[in-house]
Amino acid sequence: MNFTIRQLEIFLSVAKYQSVSKAADTLCLSQSAASAALQTLEKAYGVNLFDRQGNKIKLNAIGHTLRKEAETLFAHCQQFDDALKRHADIGHLRVGASFTIGNHLVVRYLADYLNNYPDADVQFDTANTPDIVAKVLNYEVDVGMIEREVQHRELELIPWKEDELVVFCSASHPLAKKGVLKDKDIREARWILREPDSGARHTFDRALAGLLPDIEIYREFKHNEAIKSAVESGLGIGCLSKVVLQNDFRNGDLVPLTLANRDMTRTFYFALPKQRHKKAAVEYWIELCKSMN
Repeated sequence: MNFTIRQLEIFLSVAKYQSVSKAADTLCLSQSAASAALQTLEKAYGVNLFDRQGNKIKLNAIGHTLRKEAETLFAHCQQFDDALKRHADIGHLRVGASFTIGNHLVVRYLADYLNNYPDADVQFDTANTPDIVAKVLNYEVDVGMIEREVQHRELELIPWKEDELVVFCSASHPLAKKGVLKDKDIREARWILREPDSGARHTFDRALAGLLPDIEIYREFKHNEAIKSAVESGLGIGCLSKVVLQNDFRNGDLVPLTLANRDMTRTFYFALPKQRHKKAAVEYWIELCKSMN
């Protein structure tokens, strides 16, 4: 094509006002710039679109014929321009969340997010913390939500909320009535835990560092529900986020246990690539999650 959208706009404006100066004012151009653009368009196709007589300019027969097509074409260009501008406000979002966050927290914020971005396509991807970090660094998700601090020179972590792990057993377990576990109880128990790379396991290992060589890890599972089922069946005692266990404690299916003088708290983080273009949808998601803590 030998014309630009701007030339098309100038042609239509001059045709509307039958005046280069009025068209230039409307388009915030100098009269000479508008006149030069119009002449360049005509020269590119070897055609005159206007009859000129002194300072007067008037659409000729060819100009009249092409004006309708130009208006249709320019209207489509404006629609496309509007669509591009709206696209930034649609709010499409890809969230990567570690299992506890993804299965028990993320969906709480979805309704409010969609109230603000009703046409958004929101995708959730759940995995353990190292896998979510990898997805963030590979730009496979827009924002990650992870259960522990991860050091990486290309990763930015934004603290989100505090969480606490709770040790628990079935209501029929011998430790259920004891309540507070001493080191002897911890050593003698059979433990059913998350896999080593998980955020929950990382916090558990830190809190019980001095006792780890003496602890019997009977089973390891990747998913919280598998651990809860195994513990409820009496296979051992577990340790998961309080967020995961609240309903089970209320129902009496599982019983919380206390570890004396053990710090079971941790911080959840938003994970983002340091080198990134800021995206309004991501910023809104982070602020929404923070506000609903």
